[in-house]
Amino acid sequence: MNITPSTGTSVPVSGANEVPPQQAAENRAVIKAVKAVNQTEMFGQDNHLSFQRDPASQRMVIQVINSQTQQVVLQIPPEYVLALAEDLKQQEANADPCKTA
Repeated sequence: MNITPSTGTSVPVSGANEVPPQQAAENRAVIKAVKAVNQTEMFGQDNHLSFQRDPASQRMVIQVINSQTQQVVLQIPPEYVLALAEDLKQQEANADPCKTA
């Protein structure tokens, strides 16, 4: 899911038509909340809030983006945390379940 309410548009993720009705209602609530936050200029006059799904980890990422430069001012979780989570996931996948310590 990519929610960019400052432009008033959202870009659907592949398989977006398969979203259950309850999840779709929750998504609409998040979009409405993000639009409300952006209208208050809580993050500054030149910044807007954005929610995106990280393609590698499939985790939601919250970004504060400068509208003029398109630079990410703040990201939660930070890139290094996403990379660490991905590394741990790969280590778990590569671990031999029959091996004992």
